[in-house]
Amino acid sequence: MNNVILFDDDRRDHLLPLTYTRPMGELRLGILSIREKWEKWLNASVSYITQDYLSEKYPINISDNNYVISGSVLPSNQLCRLIKQLENNEALLQDGELIAARLNAAQFEHLINNEEIEELEGFDLEDTNFDRILHLSELFRLNANAIASDFELLTKGRTSQAISKTNTVLGNPDHIFLEEGAEVECAILNPNGGYIFFGKDSKVLEGCMIRGSVALCNNAVLKMGAKIYGATTLGPYCKVGGEVNNCVLTGYSNKGHEGYLGNSVLGEWCNLGADTNNSNLKNNYDEVRLWNYVTERFTPTGLQFCGLIMGDHSKCGINTMFNTGTVVGVSANIFGAGFPRNFIPSFTWGGPQGMTTYKLNKVFETCERVMMRREIPLTEVDQKILEKVAELSQKYRRWEKKIEQEPSTR
Repeated sequence: MNNVILFDDDRRDHLLPLTYTRPMGELRLGILSIREKWEKWLNASVSYITQDYLSEKYPINISDNNYVISGSVLPSNQLCRLIKQLENNEALLQDGELIAARLNAAQFEHLINNEEIEELEGFDLEDTNFDRILHLSELFRLNANAIASDFELLTKGRTSQAISKTNTVLGNPDHIFLEEGAEVECAILNPNGGYIFFGKDSKVLEGCMIRGSVALCNNAVLKMGAKIYGATTLGPYCKVGGEVNNCVLTGYSNKGHEGYLGNSVLGEWCNLGADTNNSNLKNNYDEVRLWNYVTERFTPTGLQFCGLIMGDHSKCGINTMFNTGTVVGVSANIFGAGFPRNFIPSFTWGGPQGMTTYKLNKVFETCERVMMRREIPLTEVDQKILEKVAELSQKYRRWEKKIEQEPSTR
């Protein structure tokens, strides 16, 4: 088995808040996470070079022979063939930027200790086709291609479970695949020229309408009457109802009731209250601008359709209305009438009527309750990560600074 090490670079900061709590390789699009794609494409064990505060949860594993690959890169036939052909101390570059390299253990130790190593011999990837995740919106924008690639990878040479006769199938049934334990009854299934994938023990309740490409990962659930448009991915254990269009839910997140979610990405352990809606198109049809943590301002996306980006452990109350191009940080709890701001910092408690800080002890209490429903503990390592994220994101909670500057009264 090959040893692959995915590294985070400066691109990681453009993918906040999702990368506050994970390396880039743990991002999901298509059916698999980026890490899972590389594991299957290269028959590899994968570890990470990531932020110091994430390294305890996502440690590095160095062997005598290491393939070092950018965590922003998605595998392709061309790229994987070139990576396999690399000799020791050779690298693949795109516009002078490192995409992949092969290093032995001694060279790698020099690298991570910031010591001088023998210069890599680089080869340019000018004519090689592969995708990279460089901006948040690319997680949903590239999702159709990612579903198609993962579908081919996961189903090659395999036979799907039979599709129940209670379902109505439109289009090519060969583009629909049910893993072991998947339950799909009384649904309308239309791959629409793409693919529909039902992971192990996933469940589709009666009356759902699914128009591809769509992927339900293991144990994901579609509630009765849900309307799902491609390209949409529901990660492991997600529960979804209402109307969803071109979204990625990373895992363990819920949108269990009516309401619309479009051109959006949710992290893990998020929950949208009943009848929550987001806008994905401005009233004047203008280009959507999205908060960028690097520039610390709203920057153009080049997109007419762009909805909600929400970091891990964030929640919103019933009837929440999100504006076009809204970014919500980690562990925010949003509620109240009206439209919240387009950028909501991590550890925010409140909404349009005012915001305060969601205290860490209360955050931990909620996280523990939510995660134990899936029999997953909130570990001390998880708590340390959230503490660090609270520290890193403090500058965006400007009301804290205002409170500190207010004169004391007797």
